[in-house]
Amino acid sequence: MFQSKQSRWVIALIAVIMAVSVLGGCGKSNKVLATYKDNSEVTQAEFDTFLNVNGALNPQYKQVMDDPTIRNYMLEQYIGYKMLAARADDAMKAEADKLVNTQMEQIKLFLGAQEGGLDKQLKDNKIKLEDIENLMKWSFYSVAVEEKEITDEQIKAEYDNMLTEDKHYFDVTTVRHILIGVKDTVKDPTGKTDLRTFDEALARAKEVEDKLKAGGDFDALAKEYSDDPGSKDKGGKYENLNYGDMNNMVPEWKDAAMSLPVGQLSGPVKTDYGYHIIRVDSRKVSTVDEMKDSIRSGLAQMKVQDFVEKEVPGLILTNNLPSPTPEPSATPAASTTPAPATESPAPTATPNP
Repeated sequence: MFQSKQSRWVIALIAVIMAVSVLGGCGKSNKVLATYKDNSEVTQAEFDTFLNVNGALNPQYKQVMDDPTIRNYMLEQYIGYKMLAARADDAMKAEADKLVNTQMEQIKLFLGAQEGGLDKQLKDNKIKLEDIENLMKWSFYSVAVEEKEITDEQIKAEYDNMLTEDKHYFDVTTVRHILIGVKDTVKDPTGKTDLRTFDEALARAKEVEDKLKAGGDFDALAKEYSDDPGSKDKGGKYENLNYGDMNNMVPEWKDAAMSLPVGQLSGPVKTDYGYHIIRVDSRKVSTVDEMKDSIRSGLAQMKVQDFVEKEVPGLILTNNLPSPTPEPSATPAASTTPAPATESPAPTATPNP
């Protein structure tokens, strides 16, 4: 599920592309859907399970699952991950299983927060937790296989490339802010209740700025003035934000936090939530050694996807799916990444919707 080079290293290993399942499902069709190199096959039952798990974790996929192009694309993914995962040794599997356990807890929370809870989501999507867990294992095993092929030289080259593209890419920043909000998101999470006008918020923000410039304590003023429920009781602090964290913030806030010199106070920064007074407490650049595991994982995910897209089509011997349409729509990569179980509160270092 690699995105642009600008964002790929912020994707955690748990966001790795969906893998495959060995479960056929009791009572389901064992009709052979496809065959591929080394006399291996995919049954209709196991492919249906694969699609159903994807639909449960990524409901938006359900809208395109009937498209022949999408189905053929996902069959190629299924086969590719099944082939790669088969190469994992016991040590790779043992290490990957730890990550699977962590991811499964997140998935259960995610599904449990959906309508009707976990049991209803499993029933509606015709899957079991074991189906998801098996899919997760194949996914992590596939990446583990490719990680073994990544050299330190490749990691250093990619680190240098990312810094060349964006000098802030490996920044880790601790930021404080005080939000003077225009919407009362504490009493009304929908943001429909006005707290004050933008003009009133600006005047109050300038008042806070003057107090800080006069030597006022940021912690105390944040607790007194800030309308950000996520940080006011922590002195307005957002600690150790990486590049991915910054990209989840509203653009105006992010730009100010990334450009401010350490220790310097911003003027009022306007966003849809109101006005923010921002100060960067610290900023450091993560070294290549500190980023090694993340970069290795990212490169491995790219290698997995390359295998699926470039090699797997030539390894499929028979395929009984309908032929793809001539002009494919955007083909989503199958993914094990669940959406957040709950929404973050709206202000401040505020994630975009």
